[in-house]
Amino acid sequence: MNSTLRIALFSHDSLGLGHIRRNRALAFALAKDLPTLTGRRVSGLLIAGNPEATRFDLPAGWDWVILPGVTPSAGGYEPRALASSMEGLSALRAAAITAILDQQDPELFIVDRHPFGIDGELHEALDHVRARGCRTVLGLREVLDTPAVIEREWDRVGGAGVVADAFDEVWIYGDPDVYDPRVTGEVPEELARIAECTGYLAMERPVEHSVERVATIRGRFVLTCLGGGSDGADLASIAVRARPPAGHTHLVVTGPQMDFAEFEALKRSASESTIVIRHSDDVPGLIDRASALVCMGGYNTISEVIATTTPALVVPRNGHRAEQPRRASALAAVGAIDTLSIDRMSATALSDWFSRQVDHSIDRSHIDLAGLAAVAHLAAELIGPHVTAIVPDHSSSALGAVASIEEASYAG
Repeated sequence: MNSTLRIALFSHDSLGLGHIRRNRALAFALAKDLPTLTGRRVSGLLIAGNPEATRFDLPAGWDWVILPGVTPSAGGYEPRALASSMEGLSALRAAAITAILDQQDPELFIVDRHPFGIDGELHEALDHVRARGCRTVLGLREVLDTPAVIEREWDRVGGAGVVADAFDEVWIYGDPDVYDPRVTGEVPEELARIAECTGYLAMERPVEHSVERVATIRGRFVLTCLGGGSDGADLASIAVRARPPAGHTHLVVTGPQMDFAEFEALKRSASESTIVIRHSDDVPGLIDRASALVCMGGYNTISEVIATTTPALVVPRNGHRAEQPRRASALAAVGAIDTLSIDRMSATALSDWFSRQVDHSIDRSHIDLAGLAAVAHLAAELIGPHVTAIVPDHSSSALGAVASIEEASYAG
């Protein structure tokens, strides 16, 4: 009998750090609470497709596996760096994922957002792990997109019924009293039947220890936070021209994925009262300490915001997805944030908003923020009593595929 409970989490990671950060928060929550709930040690792998994942540490006994990456292109995806066709890269990723899971032999496999990965790369792996008794979970953020867009996405992967057949449960990381994708139609009936809303993954998020460190800011400050930073240049260019309230510094955290030339240009244009940095080890701590905050509307940033009482102005990404505007509107409707579209934002408007908010606080206690505690209980119930592990068939082809993938782990 293997006393170690093995878990695997997957994120396809085509853009940004959101999927990575969400799975990392889940890993810390499961590592913290499952030993008490199950009486077993917990170990896990986070399978990702972005090498920047390794800037973040993991719980003891956990590790990263980094796949060759993809990036969005016209009509689909293309290799991020590998000299390969997309068909060849898809086959490589699929073989690697299957081999990794054959070796890990997890009892719980959590897939973030895209049920079958890129171009169906998870189909074989899901079949393999389920045949061995592994329980499978599809994790969804609370807002996906407009119902019409999401209906087409479900259809492209075979329909909601096919997805429901591949997963034991769906975990929706949100508060249904704020936004319920089962009601909007983003989570169809076939999936809604196996879905649980966990609450936002907000409270007790782990500090993001990193290989990159910055000095701690002192005194009172207002904050601009741009998530990963790959799409935050428009808001950042406005923010660095805003005037902070009297007695305050303005700290702008661009995110590590902002283009370096854009970052340098922001630093040059910032006033003496504005500090521009790429990254902080403790963005949640900065949000909590700030007198007021302006940010974009990504899931992880919003989760960090609503875990505090800091006034927040959310300027959602105005791009190919309607996710961020829909999230911002829902949270504004329950009094959790203010929101303004980027086309109505200006340095003057932001300066005025900062000045009005610095001596206020926002009560968000009416929102369910305890999702990280809830997922551990859901996992323990889903896994159930421990049984003797089935010994996997470690074929030579599987071992060879694993050997072709670089595993990387960096402690902060």
